Amino acid sequence: MKLKKEPGVNAGSMADIAFLMLIFFLVVTKIEADEGINTRLASEDNVPTIQLNDRNVMEISINDKKEILVEGAFINVTEITELTKKFIDNNGDGSCIYCDGARLASSSDNPNDAIVSLQHMRTTDYKFYVTVQNELIKAYNQLRNIAAKKQFGADYNALTKEQQKQIREQYPRKITEVPTN
Repeated sequence: MKLKKEPGVNAGSMADIAFLMLIFFLVVTKIEADEGINTRLASEDNVPTIQLNDRNVMEISINDKKEILVEGAFINVTEITELTKKFIDNNGDGSCIYCDGARLASSSDNPNDAIVSLQHMRTTDYKFYVTVQNELIKAYNQLRNIAAKKQFGADYNALTKEQQKQIREQYPRKITEVPTN
């Protein structure tokens, strides 16, 4: 009696098909980019030692309940930009010839001395933290845009690299970040 051979599936090309499918899905799959804050951090060997006057530091604290405390008073997110602009552009000591500030005794001496200290809890919502950061950066951008229009008659983004550098030196972005428990 002759044994009957059962038909089988030729699996030789299965590996090729699986490999082609893998390549296809790698090519067509969209990988989401990580969101974050694009900022340059100071290197440890380039940290200056400075003497600070308390009036030159604006303390902003945010917590995990999405509350913002600025200099001891609770505020709304939408108020951060204007408060920060007034603090930075104060011209408290009268040394700033391009500032339009009210010269309040409780705000910064001039934009070069003004430091914004952002304190946050480790449990603070990341999107809320980014929103607060964006409001702070918006304040600097608006001050730079006003200065660019005064000095050069154009928006900050329309200036040459050298002109932008001049404006950045007048309004340097000084934001410190301190995580709290």
